Amino acid sequence: MTEQASQLTQALSRQVDQMTSLAVLLDKELQLISSRDAESLMNLLDDKTALLTSIQALDANIEHIVDNHDSLSEEDEALMADAKKLLEDCKYRTQVNQKAVEQGQLRLTHLRNLMMEVRAKESLTYDKKGKPKGGTLGSGVSA
Repeated sequence: MTEQASQLTQALSRQVDQMTSLAVLLDKELQLISSRDAESLMNLLDDKTALLTSIQALDANIEHIVDNHDSLSEEDEALMADAKKLLEDCKYRTQVNQKAVEQGQLRLTHLRNLMMEVRAKESLTYDKKGKPKGGTLGSGVSA
């Protein structure tokens, strides 16, 4: 095995390890999104950003090695296939996390609207003719 082939095998192994770590981080991210633990989520996002930067740099290195290499060994082909499967898995997990965030935002918007409706009903008064009329909310502000 040439030194360049050995470098490729090592780089691909590291890439598989990093993609596995990313999948684990994405699972943790979903748990933190669900539990609404904002502080831990922000820390995890910093870790995820650092890992993605590392994956991107290693990807460029692998691409350079592959471009200067005539053919891939079976082991390298298998490692590359594993990395691609992990990439697809991470893309799927990212979509799930995105949906969870969107659903959370929808729930917050719905809750805010309900609270505004309740507040508006609480300020409802009636005029001299018995017709409903929004009361004033503080000085010069009416509902």
